[in-house]
Amino acid sequence: MNLEQIIQSLDLKLLTEQKPFHEIQPTTGYAADLLSCVMTGASRGGLWVTLQAHSNIVAVAALLELSAIIITEGAQPDEATIQKANDEGVTLLSSQQDTYRVVGRLWELGIR
Repeated sequence: MNLEQIIQSLDLKLLTEQKPFHEIQPTTGYAADLLSCVMTGASRGGLWVTLQAHSNIVAVAALLELSAIIITEGAQPDEATIQKANDEGVTLLSSQQDTYRVVGRLWELGIR
């Protein structure tokens, strides 16, 4: 399943610049709000699901070369964080759903 299909299936809002999402194939996911846990537990190319929306999430995602960050519960990053994500090539997506529901849907879609 590619990132474009995931965005459509979960009705995610794109917060950063458009990319060829049909070419991005997330293979795994990780859900955590503690940055140190993500740094040790998330896999390269995976999706990160979190309710954090501050600029440090961009640094972690760039370091790990993640496919995207899905920010849950309607949390919204500020413009500086969005610009930093664009500069670093990190995709930020937003969902009104809570983390539990987003992760459940990703599991149903085959993201393990």
